[in-house]
Amino acid sequence: MTRELPGVDVVLVGFGWTGAIFAEKLTAAGLDVLALERGPWRDTAKDFATTFAQDELRYYWRHGMFQETSQSTLTFRNNSAQTALPMRHWGSFLPGNGVGGAGVHWNGQTYRFLPSDFVARSHNEERYGRLPEGMTVQDYGVTYEELEPHFDYFEKICGICGKAGNLGGSTVEGGNPFEGPRSDEYPNPPMEMTFSQDRFAAAARELGLSPFPVPSANMSRAYVNPLGLQLAPCTYCGFCEKYGCGNYSKSSPQTTIIPVLMQRENFTLRTETEVLSIETAADGSRASGVTYVDTSGETVFQPAEIVVMCAYPLENTRLMLLSGIGTPYDPRSGEGVVGKNYCYQVMSSATVFFEEEFTNGFVGAGALGMTVDDYNGDNFDHSKLGFIGGGYIACHTTNARPIESHPVPEGVPGWGSEWKRAMRENFLKTTTVGVHGASMAHRSNYLDLDPTYTDAHGRPLLRMTYDFTLNDRRLTDHITPIAEEIARGMGGREVKVNALNGSYDSTPYQTTHNTGGTIMGSSPADSVVNRYCQSWDLPNLFVAGAGLFPQNAGYNPTGTVGALAYWAAEAITEQYMRQPGPLVQA
Repeated sequence: MTRELPGVDVVLVGFGWTGAIFAEKLTAAGLDVLALERGPWRDTAKDFATTFAQDELRYYWRHGMFQETSQSTLTFRNNSAQTALPMRHWGSFLPGNGVGGAGVHWNGQTYRFLPSDFVARSHNEERYGRLPEGMTVQDYGVTYEELEPHFDYFEKICGICGKAGNLGGSTVEGGNPFEGPRSDEYPNPPMEMTFSQDRFAAAARELGLSPFPVPSANMSRAYVNPLGLQLAPCTYCGFCEKYGCGNYSKSSPQTTIIPVLMQRENFTLRTETEVLSIETAADGSRASGVTYVDTSGETVFQPAEIVVMCAYPLENTRLMLLSGIGTPYDPRSGEGVVGKNYCYQVMSSATVFFEEEFTNGFVGAGALGMTVDDYNGDNFDHSKLGFIGGGYIACHTTNARPIESHPVPEGVPGWGSEWKRAMRENFLKTTTVGVHGASMAHRSNYLDLDPTYTDAHGRPLLRMTYDFTLNDRRLTDHITPIAEEIARGMGGREVKVNALNGSYDSTPYQTTHNTGGTIMGSSPADSVVNRYCQSWDLPNLFVAGAGLFPQNAGYNPTGTVGALAYWAAEAITEQYMRQPGPLVQA
């Protein structure tokens, strides 16, 4: 039997970055907000203390911060002719679990998408002609110029460290000359670079490229954000990705928003409560609330005037499919929208091995790096290249964690005495030049419900159908040799190229940048939500996160995820609250 609770103004499904952003803005507007988080409470002082936060066995191998696959996972296949099988151990990506979500274990690389990324279809067709058959790339329905104030605010909340390259339309030396116009400089200066970044920058300049510091959520100095929360300087310990930061040196929901939010009487958080479905009114005109199960196993219905889906993109898509909201995507007919345009990233790299120089990769941070944008987005001429999109090329020093990091040159066996010798000789003398490429949407890559496998509650698992496309392969074939050329110019003894080969493999870690499935756009015929992230079907249902992206750009998604969350929260407080209903007429 389902127990019904008193209603609230807003219920948030999930409590990571977007949940914290919506909660802070909507409570500040006077609304009563309830956040439901599937995982446990996580607090910086208690859960990420420096005495145990750097535990590789606990966090890297045993996935102490991630969703338990024994409770809920997804099934995967490369194409629709295959039978999808469950992922029993996370590999390619790592869905977060608990308060703060993936915002706790991220690296902190915080880019803004390029202006052309938001109009990917219209921009590329205007410049290069009609896109190939099967490529389902589309415009966001919102522009960089509209999002710029929200990018700026998110960067100030996080205290992002970097160097502007375009202030008000004027190019600034030392920054990214290709970025969209900024209204303000970064809140903090760039991080201190190491030997590897200096060598990378020199080699890139020799090729006529424009290196700049990676925008970083790892603090270069002490900082107080607009909510009055303090962050401390980074100690360059190298334990960012997959780990919480006990030094208050990495921006996360816990360090930038949640402490203020927890003091507000109109905010409530319930942890270890898993939302089973979004409920709709009897006439199907609006969302009536959510049904969830708590730790005792009791099923509860929580009524709400507004529902905001702030879970991880894959789970947002699954919840919409399970709840019967919107039309599921059909790759054969091309009709339907929920689950459409699943995208990822296209990764490759070149590892540099030095003979005498020590890179000391253990002195690092998640976003410590130099990068070039000359081959990202549409910053270069794609005429006759046979693909659109691009990627940044960067040299990061993020870690030399001994369980995870074991770089050896080409031809070294995978184990044994020779491998151990190569490890000893190269562990402190390597660095990597990486390509972080865009993933353009294709008709064959999508998400739906698996017909066979279910979770602990008997609900169908999400099924992922994904493989690299011809566009992906041409993109990486063009840019990887440029990364190799930079790597060879860094003065090392040898270079090992790690190219993209074969089909997508869900086993090795690549990025936790899953996008699409609940995409935004200008029409209910091709998108799940409108330009304000509001459901076309249920006007009091809003969706957050990277699932909104119609395709994935060459950048890390968090900066754009944050900007879109502030954009949508403003639309709720400034427009929807004054006149509830559709903010865009279909």
